[in-house]
Amino acid sequence: MRPYEVMVIFDPDAEETAVTAVLDRSVEIVKGDGGTPGTLERWGKRPLAYEIRKKREGYYVLLEYTAEPKASADLDRMLKLADEVIRHKIVRLPDKVAGRRNPAAAAAEAG
Repeated sequence: MRPYEVMVIFDPDAEETAVTAVLDRSVEIVKGDGGTPGTLERWGKRPLAYEIRKKREGYYVLLEYTAEPKASADLDRMLKLADEVIRHKIVRLPDKVAGRRNPAAAAAEAG
């Protein structure tokens, strides 16, 4: 299991129910592939650095989760197909950032 985070930028004109539906599907994909969803932070509407699809702002959401690489591939495919999503980026977090210890260091301490 590896720690990941995904930043999703939704169309600011998308309805709240549509955004919630996409987020629910994202969590179900992670759970369905044996992963564990973590924190879900809704950052709200923020200005974009540059115009995307003639939009000057987007609705930002950050989701952290732990899963196998297959779950990230499935999540990436779903987000590419979602009409409400302007952009998304999935990043694998380093173990130190994710609050995990290095497995080699843990083994050295134990034995």
